[in-house]
Amino acid sequence: MPGKLYGLGLGPGNPELITLKAHRIMTSAPVIAYPAPDTGPSFARQIAEPYLRPEQVEIPIVMPMRVERYPAQDVYDAAAKDIAGHLDAGRDVAVLCEGDPFFFGSFMYLFERLEARYEVEIVPGVSSIMAGAAALRRPLTARNDILTVIPGPLDTETLRARIDASDAVAIMKVGRHFARIRDLIRDMGLIDRAGYLERVSLANERVFPLADVAQDAAPYFSLILIYKGQEDWISSLPIVTKDFSA
Repeated sequence: MPGKLYGLGLGPGNPELITLKAHRIMTSAPVIAYPAPDTGPSFARQIAEPYLRPEQVEIPIVMPMRVERYPAQDVYDAAAKDIAGHLDAGRDVAVLCEGDPFFFGSFMYLFERLEARYEVEIVPGVSSIMAGAAALRRPLTARNDILTVIPGPLDTETLRARIDASDAVAIMKVGRHFARIRDLIRDMGLIDRAGYLERVSLANERVFPLADVAQDAAPYFSLILIYKGQEDWISSLPIVTKDFSA
């Protein structure tokens, strides 16, 4: 019998936010795969490290971190082939995924290549958006408010239209687009209702009112949350400041 493939959501970074189900599968699977940069450690593996066993086989899926486009399809083709070899040998494989496997998750590319041939189970994880709202101490939405998740690399006018059409907004992939996005939010009169978060749930977590952030770029693990809905008691809540990065 072939092995079973698992896509395990690990949550936003704190190992205590891994679900019990993901923990059970991760600690029992004989083979562990995870995304990794070509320089530095794998964040997914760092989250799971307290629970991994020395005898588990590890498959790093190395994706070069480059500004220019890289042939990512080749990387996923090679990783799928390696994983398939273990599955064909009857070994279960657990793929570790930051956040949730199907929410901006790279696991979807392995799923695309393997789900027709093998049994696959996806275990959802805590999204950084949900962890961000908890850290900000402000609800994301209420009643019939519309929440929109927006990728930061979109052009400014598309961002404006999406923000304008929604009651609550989560902006992901902020990075080098941070200054442009912050200036747009200020121009739209929403700067006092926006919070900025870095490395949510980690020891070096940073949470600020967006208006207080003067930097022109943001790290990869950052997001902006805006609430402008009809619940006045929510939109008037003060945005906390936390900086554990020192």
